[in-house]
Amino acid sequence: MTRLGVIDLGSNSIRLVIYEVKRDAQAPKPFRILADEKKMAGLAAYVVDGLFTAAGIARAADILGDHVHIARNLGCDRIDIFATAVLRNCANSAVAVAAIEEAVEHPICVLSAAEEAALGLAGASIGQELGAGTLIDIGGGSTELTALGAEGRPEAGTTGVSLAQGSVSSYAQYVRLVLPDEAECGAMAVGLQERLARLESLDPYRHERFYGIGGSVRAIVKMQAQMLGIPPKPAVIEKDALDALFHQWETDIAAFAHGAVKACPDRVHTLVPGMVIARTLMEVLGGREIVVCKYGIREGYLLERMLGGGRP
Repeated sequence: MTRLGVIDLGSNSIRLVIYEVKRDAQAPKPFRILADEKKMAGLAAYVVDGLFTAAGIARAADILGDHVHIARNLGCDRIDIFATAVLRNCANSAVAVAAIEEAVEHPICVLSAAEEAALGLAGASIGQELGAGTLIDIGGGSTELTALGAEGRPEAGTTGVSLAQGSVSSYAQYVRLVLPDEAECGAMAVGLQERLARLESLDPYRHERFYGIGGSVRAIVKMQAQMLGIPPKPAVIEKDALDALFHQWETDIAAFAHGAVKACPDRVHTLVPGMVIARTLMEVLGGREIVVCKYGIREGYLLERMLGGGRP
């Protein structure tokens, strides 16, 4: 048995997952999760005028140090840290990463947008058959789209796209209080529409079925269960149900807020921005449902970067 620790440094949370891996495993999922520790960091709020601030570096280093300490205490044979949009997109990325690495005495792998999308797809495919559609990963600082062919593999001739707008960055840019108002949601949607309009072609991503990974889509599923009585399994977000959630937000924001506190207390401020991104993508690209995948980028990283494409 091998024990591996993966630390995902994201725009909203920093998460440690410890996996136990069988060296002789031949199954598509050769691991089991032993521990899952998440701390909300809100690192997107520490990007000011495009620069990741000293306070953000200190915040990231403090949480990462705790996670590395836990992983070592639990006997991990290897610990990897990867970062996504919040450190990838800031203007002082190299300096910020070096400062955090020095503070925690551990290297950090900053994934490119293409690497993030590929690892997300690798994770989404674990134990689940994907078909033609569009894989969406609504992260804190960015949203990735991958066009899938009939066998759930990237569509030939496409490389995927990364949109520099996620649930946390949308909140930081557009929202004044905790829950956004109608005008703020409208501005978020317009911002995403403008980013989509700048793409060379949207045709590869036009599908009725989306596959979703990331905390934002899982939060929407929890909110559906809380407010609409829709069972969380199978985890599917239908366009009509998403519209119904928005109707509740529009007509009784107090009840919506109390439901959000019950359903996803750690994502109250980013829930509606994530909903806006999901609905805007569905409206622009013709999506009717989002099938939520059980695994995502962390498991994709585990298989592709630590287990050599799925095997120890």
